[in-house]
Amino acid sequence: MATGQSQVSSETIEKTKQQIRGLVGEVAQICKSDMTPEEFHAAFLQRVVQALAAVGGAIWVLGEAKKPELSYQINLTPNLLDSGCDDAQKHYRLLDYIIASNQPQLVPPLSGAGDERMGGNPTRQLLVIHPLGHDDQVEALIEIFQRPNSPPATQRGYLQFLRQMCEMASEWFKNRRLKQFSDRHSLWAQADSFSRAAHESLDVRETCYTIVNEGRRLLGCDRVSIALKHGSSCTIEAVSGQDTLDNRSNVVTLLGKLATRVVATGEPLWYYGSTEDMPPQIETAVEEYVDQSYTKSLAVIPIRKPKSADAAAGTTTPSESEKKGELIGAIIVEQIESEIPREVLLPRLDLVYEHSSRALTNAIDHNSLFLMPVWKTLGKAGWVVQARQLPKTLTITGIVLAVLLALAVIQTDFDMRAKGTLQPISKADIFVPQRGVVTEVLVDNGTLVEEGQVLLKMRSDELPLQIAEVEGQLLAAREELAAVRDRVTNTGRQVTEQERARDQAQMSRVQVQVESLDERLQLLLDRKKQLTVVSPKRGRVITWDTKKSLQNRPVEVGQLLMTIAEEGTDYELELYMPEKRIDHIVRYRNQIKKDDPSQELAVDYILMTDPGTYHYGKVTQIDPVAETHEEHGQIVRIKVSTDTELNTPYPGATVTANVNCGKASLGWAKLHEAWEWAEANLFF
Repeated sequence: MATGQSQVSSETIEKTKQQIRGLVGEVAQICKSDMTPEEFHAAFLQRVVQALAAVGGAIWVLGEAKKPELSYQINLTPNLLDSGCDDAQKHYRLLDYIIASNQPQLVPPLSGAGDERMGGNPTRQLLVIHPLGHDDQVEALIEIFQRPNSPPATQRGYLQFLRQMCEMASEWFKNRRLKQFSDRHSLWAQADSFSRAAHESLDVRETCYTIVNEGRRLLGCDRVSIALKHGSSCTIEAVSGQDTLDNRSNVVTLLGKLATRVVATGEPLWYYGSTEDMPPQIETAVEEYVDQSYTKSLAVIPIRKPKSADAAAGTTTPSESEKKGELIGAIIVEQIESEIPREVLLPRLDLVYEHSSRALTNAIDHNSLFLMPVWKTLGKAGWVVQARQLPKTLTITGIVLAVLLALAVIQTDFDMRAKGTLQPISKADIFVPQRGVVTEVLVDNGTLVEEGQVLLKMRSDELPLQIAEVEGQLLAAREELAAVRDRVTNTGRQVTEQERARDQAQMSRVQVQVESLDERLQLLLDRKKQLTVVSPKRGRVITWDTKKSLQNRPVEVGQLLMTIAEEGTDYELELYMPEKRIDHIVRYRNQIKKDDPSQELAVDYILMTDPGTYHYGKVTQIDPVAETHEEHGQIVRIKVSTDTELNTPYPGATVTANVNCGKASLGWAKLHEAWEWAEANLFF
């Protein structure tokens, strides 16, 4: 019994789905028809109400001042038609609000917003309202009266279905608008507006964007693009509805490829879903582009420079005028959602083509004049020599010349600046002798230590095991050696010469093994001693927070534990000179050493611990190798001795130093790096 009911239910559901699909198909056919508005509204509303199994519905069109007027209704509540009724006023305000917002609404029964201007639903039905129109322009509203007791998900389904139906209906509104454009007066008015806009500017890019945006409105298609010819290929310059282009995107690249191949043939291309009878190279380009752009139909019309006045008058078609002059690009017209017949599109495309070809020709010729950017700049700058502005111009010019003269004539110190650190000359870095764990740190930052004083103690978990293992092997080897030696030295024992030789060979082998194990044990004992780290010299620990950073920490071989600076040692600078400045230093150093080999480059510097005091020194060493520094990039290390005694030096303090490289003009001293950058990046 239950199985029978399930079958009936499934059959009923499937039958209902088929009915809805049939109604949707009928709506699609209606939207493509040439019905009058009254016929369309009635047929469209009837099928939508039937598909939704709704109580009723209404279609409201925009009348004077964009006020809703009833066009067709099914089971509309009578009080909503009485303009003097409060319910009708409230309902009209709701419709006005939806027209203004251009957004669909689900309005519960007997509901209203706090703002009276937004109106409300005075009925006992759920209102499902959606704008009708195209290109975000509201031309009508469809209102469905639905039962209020459906679940929220079902209500959202009503709205989603109505949205899909309205998207289909937008095609009828668009076709109706295109038919209105077929009126000659309206067409020529738009053509006049297009021609004025297209010829308004002589800038090529601006002209291209004007043509595609204004041309799209005139043609009524979905997208218009302009491709200009550069050499043997075409580049997309403008696409309607887009302020900028990403020339690396697949769609733009493929469209440029298609335009290049069509322009190479010189013949217009019309595509309506089939690539039959097309040349193979164009067929491939069309298929690749359509796969990426989902275009239903497109036209690629090569643009030629017009040679006669007939082209400007608009009396020729693209197929005639294209043979008159040099190819300069192509205009691409695409239909993605719209389906405008070719016979409707072609007259408008003729107008767009003729005005576009002349406007682009004028703009390209204008910008091709010799030194046109210079003449434009000079033309815009003409106001500076007018009588009223001339004194100011002369004053500013004089100041600029004076500054340039000062930069060329005034001599100043030619210094190479670098960052660095302050380091003690006599110091010892203490490294980890072997892998282990620090168990005890006996010194800390600032501790004065003597030579041989224990600094810290370490523990190795592996070393005791290794020592025990070697000691066991050594004991066994010594016992074996004693046994073999007894056999060899026992004269009362009767043995053959062969056995005696074998015992002597075994004794020699075991003797070597004992010596090897002895050496290995000694090495392990030496490593054990190394677990107690001692100071190699007398000095002071300068590593910050030594105990905290090392206590109970595992360490690896070669890791820096601490640094000890000799008590009373002198200090030096370690500069990290950028490699781009080292050439000036080396050349000037070689120059002064020719006159006096003992002379060195002078350095002035400040310490960040005492930035108000200037110190001086001499270059003592320049590293012959450049290296990568994690903070300063590619650098060459320079050591500098300090000529003055430092008060309370802080090892590792940051230093800013200037290495003097003689004298140079003020302009070169300040701007030489900009010139060198230009040499490396622009002139090379």
